[in-house]
Amino acid sequence: MADILPFQQKRHAAPDREPEPLWREVLGRSLRAAREEQGGRLVDVAERAGISPQYLSEIERGRKEPSSEMIAAVTGALGVELADLLVGIAGSVRRHHGAGRAAGRPAGPVLMAA
Repeated sequence: MADILPFQQKRHAAPDREPEPLWREVLGRSLRAAREEQGGRLVDVAERAGISPQYLSEIERGRKEPSSEMIAAVTGALGVELADLLVGIAGSVRRHHGAGRAAGRPAGPVLMAA
């Protein structure tokens, strides 16, 4: 009978490169930047989104993987279009990948919408 081994997520990176950012980290940074750009307080945005300030803080710090409903609630509370948020996140990830290629990392596959 096979043993069940616990899943451990490893973020592989060469010693001279930083690991790839996780989706939740990039999302959190983007949401925090949008809130701070507006001069919004965490407690006020959380209240408008219908979530606790602690949970919003964890999302912004990349500690939680929010559901699509939570992302929609926060973007709604910020008055940010979801599409604009996603474009910004994609740009951030592309810049990270571009910097990696400049450092000698091979380009990965590109997915395009049909």
